[in-house]
Amino acid sequence: MKIYPPFIAAAVQAAPVYLDADATVELACDLIAEAARNQARLVAFPEVFVAGYPYWNWTMTPVEGSAWYERLYLNSIDVPGPQTDRLCAAARQANCFVVIGVNERGSHSYGTLYNTVLFIDPQGRLLGRHRKLVPTWAEKLTWTGGDGSSLTVYDTELGPLGALACGENTNTLARFSLLAQGELIHVANYIALPVAPDDYDMVEAIKVRAAAHAFEGKVFNIVSCSALSEQIIAQVAGDNEKTRTMLERRNSAFSGIFGPDGRLLSEPLIDREGIVYASIDLRKCIQPKQMHDIVGHYNRFDVFALSLNKRPLEALNIVSHPPLAASLAEAAQGDETFLCGAASHE
Repeated sequence: MKIYPPFIAAAVQAAPVYLDADATVELACDLIAEAARNQARLVAFPEVFVAGYPYWNWTMTPVEGSAWYERLYLNSIDVPGPQTDRLCAAARQANCFVVIGVNERGSHSYGTLYNTVLFIDPQGRLLGRHRKLVPTWAEKLTWTGGDGSSLTVYDTELGPLGALACGENTNTLARFSLLAQGELIHVANYIALPVAPDDYDMVEAIKVRAAAHAFEGKVFNIVSCSALSEQIIAQVAGDNEKTRTMLERRNSAFSGIFGPDGRLLSEPLIDREGIVYASIDLRKCIQPKQMHDIVGHYNRFDVFALSLNKRPLEALNIVSHPPLAASLAEAAQGDETFLCGAASHE
């Protein structure tokens, strides 16, 4: 069993440069450098930070929002690609891990988008990506669902690291699948959600989910949520006062870092932009697990069983036929008559 050193984690709450992938990547690189100057070894960014969330799905009809979808697609990124290269270079220069949400273009289809979380190590290597399994509610107008191949916990020098995007942190089985792979450091990234129903408090919803995962799994939970800028509100609302009022709703964004007892370790950030920091010592996960280790002694695997399908889903599985000459040769092994007959027809 590895003994992991304590480290400082940072959770970013910021607004992207809306629908501008290159400018948002530059902003992310600046924030990585700022967090590193404050001794952070792990920097967590919001859901789809590059380059923004499709708020129009909630405020417009699907037909009205279609042109916005095209704008988002054109300002999404390829993985790997030049924008991921810049993020990897920033992580390497800062000597820290980076977990960041992006809009990722699918390589198999000109028009497919994924809600993706990238994992980057301090050497500037892209460790992997997680694609949100189920887009939430109106998000289905924008993103294709991922698959189980990306439900992965990375064994890093800081500790076992995993992540889920926004509403996935409500999915008990998704969370358990990460815990069962040894997760001790969880990143939960969100978007500011002022467009929720009137009786839905996004800040309280995030806090409940974050504390639950930390407490149930005895893990550290680093929550990073986007913020809404005046630029985003102005672009999406235009001259529609009803939409502007909706987007200006308070208590829509929360970022903070939770310990394995489910309590906050950091100053909470609500609505405003900034970076919160906390010291992470994974030894603090040990004693709480003596009481409740739901992936160990505090479970009954003879009663309960969870299977995880990690097979990547492909749009097309190509089964190729061997070349004709090879087929003839294979069929004719040891048959001189056949070989002569085949040769006579060339």
